[in-house]
Amino acid sequence: MTMKQKNNPKTGIARLLELAATKKPLMIGSVILSSLASVASFIPYIAIYFMVREILSVWPDVGELNAALAIRYGGLAFGGVVLNILLYFGALVCSHLAAFGTLYELKVNFATHLAKVPLGFHVLVGSGKLRKIMDENIEKIEEFIAHQLPDIVAAFVAPVVMVVILLAVDWRFGLAAMAGVVISFVLQISIYGNEGAKRMMDQYQVSLENMNNASVEYIRGIAVVKAFKQTVYSFRRLHDTIKEYTSMVIPYTLSWQNGFSAFITLINNIYLFILPVGILVGMKTTDYATFAATLIFYLIFVPAIAGILMRVMYVNSNSMRILNGVEAMDSLLAEPVMPQPAQSKKVESYDVEFQNVSFAYDKAKDTRALNGVSFTAKQGQVTAIVGASGSGKSTVAHLIPRFFDVTDGAILLGGVDVRKMSTSYLMEQVSFVFQDVFLFKQSIRDNIRLGNPEASDEEIVRAAKAAQCHEFIMKLPKGYDTVIGTKGVHLSGGEKQRVAIARAIVKDAPVIVLDEATAFADPENEHLIQKAFEKLMNNKTVVIIAHRLSTIRSANKIVVMDSGKVLEEGTHGELLARKGKYALMWQTYNETASWTMKGKGGTVNA
Repeated sequence: MTMKQKNNPKTGIARLLELAATKKPLMIGSVILSSLASVASFIPYIAIYFMVREILSVWPDVGELNAALAIRYGGLAFGGVVLNILLYFGALVCSHLAAFGTLYELKVNFATHLAKVPLGFHVLVGSGKLRKIMDENIEKIEEFIAHQLPDIVAAFVAPVVMVVILLAVDWRFGLAAMAGVVISFVLQISIYGNEGAKRMMDQYQVSLENMNNASVEYIRGIAVVKAFKQTVYSFRRLHDTIKEYTSMVIPYTLSWQNGFSAFITLINNIYLFILPVGILVGMKTTDYATFAATLIFYLIFVPAIAGILMRVMYVNSNSMRILNGVEAMDSLLAEPVMPQPAQSKKVESYDVEFQNVSFAYDKAKDTRALNGVSFTAKQGQVTAIVGASGSGKSTVAHLIPRFFDVTDGAILLGGVDVRKMSTSYLMEQVSFVFQDVFLFKQSIRDNIRLGNPEASDEEIVRAAKAAQCHEFIMKLPKGYDTVIGTKGVHLSGGEKQRVAIARAIVKDAPVIVLDEATAFADPENEHLIQKAFEKLMNNKTVVIIAHRLSTIRSANKIVVMDSGKVLEEGTHGELLARKGKYALMWQTYNETASWTMKGKGGTVNA
């Protein structure tokens, strides 16, 4: 691809044809066969014209009719129908083979690109949008190549052949029919070809994506919605997106009613343009047999024009819908991938160092989540990051494995900037246990093995035992082969957390990032998770994003953050002695831990 092509990517139909051209031999075959099928579809009309003319030439003495010739015309008409079906079937076979191959490549390329963009992209972009593009928009491209492209070819070839036939048989009747065709095309262009229609289709796609995102969120949170006796009407985001979609679609649909009704009426009554011309020509003709044959032919042929123009309109409207889907796909494919170094550097030590790091989530870099953050997490030690909500704790956790690139400053692993390591190498060095655990609908064994695809069954069991989850796994119907989410098999939050820890243990990475991993655990599960952490953190560089201060009292270093900046750092005892922000947080934490609620029945500890 040349630089000019990269800077000026194709859009519209040109982009669709570019996608279709990935299987060029099959698409060329489909185009040729579809063109021939379109031509063959007119053979029956020509055969009928000659048969009518032959009958009228001997009328009323039908006995003089050349029966053999009439049968040949009938055979020609039947042969044209059969040939049209066979050629079109061949075109569809070629286009479907091309479509399935292209669909496979597009989905693989799309998924591959999603894997290459910064991981933070997936944090910010709704899964509903990605699902719609993967499941619907890319599927529409398959529909375009398999069905629409042969129809587009036929839709362009058929009018050309139709015009030739209309003008060749009798130019006077042909011009009359053409007048109706031209007016129909003008109406169609006014309906589909204007900027307003394109703009409305863009709005339709956006509102549909918004509704998809809100629907996914609503379904995921259905337990909360039901628990608080809420409905779709009180779930404001979904309700608003449905209203937005409705307020856009209904006026857009109603705006078509006059133009579309006129178009349908016109193309189904083009014979009304033929009849006045037929009267004028009939008044002056001397060869009534030829005149009658020609008039009958046009009265039979012009209804076919409606089918041809409807096909053009159908192809046009579907192409607009598919084009918007392609634009949505291309907009994500245009997302810059995570830059990779030409030569990935390796490390031999595993200190994590933040050097004057600043970072903003928004592309304009106006609002900074981190501002001039500097600290070092030593290998073999536990470094805890604490602070109020919104202080930047989780952003620190996301930047260590390079979910995003920093705006300013640098993050070093073993003295090497993480931007100078390949993503695959960096991922090998870091294990994560996040607050929101995601387990795939696979066996527990496969979920743990995600940490290390080469791990043996014995290593998986050892990791599960170290993570304090072997016992509950063995109580499941099929033990380690139990598929999560099937036949009523569901794990509690603490159990999921321990499976995630087992996944991190089997990976055995030298750097561990724990992002509020015990925030929602009950006391029993928290105790088990803490025991699992002891195995996981042995001789590692550990960075803990802490919610409960009691869990990080023994940390080698505690970094206190506020509004994206480091306020203070030190051990638990050192920070308490300074009587600064951490000391105030510790005091508040202890007060809430001993909080009681008084009622008629007595005092209840919180």
